[in-house]
Amino acid sequence: MNSSSTTITTASGKSFPRDGLSAHELFDSQLSGGLTYNDFLILPGFIDFPADAVDCSVRVTRNHEIKLPLLSSPMDTVTEADMAIAMALTGGLGVIHYNCTVDEQVAMVKKVKMYENGFISDPVTLAPTNTVDDVWAIKAKYGFAGVPVTEGGKLGGKLLGMITNRDIRFVKHPKTTTLAEVMTPRAQLVTAKQGVSLDEANAILKQCKKGKLPIVDADDRLVALMSLADLLKNKEYPLASKTKGTKQLLAAAAVGTRPDDRVRLAALVDAGLDIVVLDSSQGNSTFQIDMIKHIRETYKDKIDVIAGNVVTMEQAKNLIEAGADALRVGMGSGSICITQEVMAVGRPQGTAVYKVALLAREYGIPVIADGGIQFVGHITKALALGAAAVMMGGLIAGTTESPGEYFYHDGKRLKKYRGMGSLDAMDKGDAAGKRYFSEGDKIKVAQGVTGAVLDKGSMYKFVPYLQAGLQHSLQDIGVKSVKALQEGVYADEVRFEKRSASAQLEGGVHSLYTYEKRLFS
Repeated sequence: MNSSSTTITTASGKSFPRDGLSAHELFDSQLSGGLTYNDFLILPGFIDFPADAVDCSVRVTRNHEIKLPLLSSPMDTVTEADMAIAMALTGGLGVIHYNCTVDEQVAMVKKVKMYENGFISDPVTLAPTNTVDDVWAIKAKYGFAGVPVTEGGKLGGKLLGMITNRDIRFVKHPKTTTLAEVMTPRAQLVTAKQGVSLDEANAILKQCKKGKLPIVDADDRLVALMSLADLLKNKEYPLASKTKGTKQLLAAAAVGTRPDDRVRLAALVDAGLDIVVLDSSQGNSTFQIDMIKHIRETYKDKIDVIAGNVVTMEQAKNLIEAGADALRVGMGSGSICITQEVMAVGRPQGTAVYKVALLAREYGIPVIADGGIQFVGHITKALALGAAAVMMGGLIAGTTESPGEYFYHDGKRLKKYRGMGSLDAMDKGDAAGKRYFSEGDKIKVAQGVTGAVLDKGSMYKFVPYLQAGLQHSLQDIGVKSVKALQEGVYADEVRFEKRSASAQLEGGVHSLYTYEKRLFS
């Protein structure tokens, strides 16, 4: 950590002013105007620890912590269930978009909540009269085929058997073959009694080497289920973001701020939603404040609310005092967003994050920097300016887990990526229109574009790259955690330097005839 002294004194006694600027000096708008991430650098500190000792955990909302300060954006070409699962397993948080029907969004939230559990409290169940075809449908929808068979096909029914991949793999007539004909019968199942501890249930699963462990009550009625796959995932993903006490993955989803969005939200809460993001390009509105108050009155502290978007202290103050648990900061800074040029409204992202975080800090409310994240270094800069986490769109669009199909153009493997303010997104559903207050307009004014991004591989490799890059970045600054970074900034110990246009060119790849830019291996 840099010295807190305002001067550097040599052995001969001569003193020099400290290098660089404090954050307060850097973001003096009268001197510098609005700044974004490329307009400054963080000066290096002293290293006395390894990079893997850096703690990247943050409090992302009032009541939830995650191990990595990374969120995926609620865009229909970025976050559906697969992305939300990947983000949660690797330590971040995925926010499921709402440019779809209520049922579709509910199904995505349920898929996240059911993906990894200790005790699965609401397992999928079938009746003995169901067919093998029903099991294949469940496998297609949820990705698993290990299903308990009960009387009536409901949780709480008497356990009759278990159906697995092995039971149905070679069935010739799946549409007519009932589960009663092929299931593993109750007498051959290993079960545990209701009240068994998580550790005891884990031990039983390991000992019997079965894929699923049904939990039954004194009358042999099914009350829960445990999965061996979940045990393996716990070992493979130690940073996974989970709800306290349940071991379920954290689930977040976006909704609008209109009256019908209250119906959508109720369905999402019933599905197990933990965090709701109120999605608006300009969050300082009576619509959003009324929605926050409705959520607080209806659900109390059952779910956390991320409000926004905002870019000024005045906007932030209104939403915090209405009851927001976190704020989303950014307006017009995304790669596919044209709000600033079309609407002449917004703010450079660096200044927006610093100013809003400064105010939110007084309330103890986290802020999320949304937009403009192109590199690992931008994540570090956003955190240094006070953000608890960053929200990524274009950076992770094109990964295996993002929605959409790959296609080829000029020999490059690509995926479609579009802004939620694009006409393309508005044509698909009404979420885009609600976000920009234009769902009833006869003429749609685009605030985003449609494009394509390169294939980036799987999130299960990309997120660890972002984590390692962030840890090395904080090591160079001389801080051991995100918390220490922000404390150093507010104490004027972490120093900054403004960059000229020439300095920005110097800091990138230059003076080469050809080069290959590989980010990780």
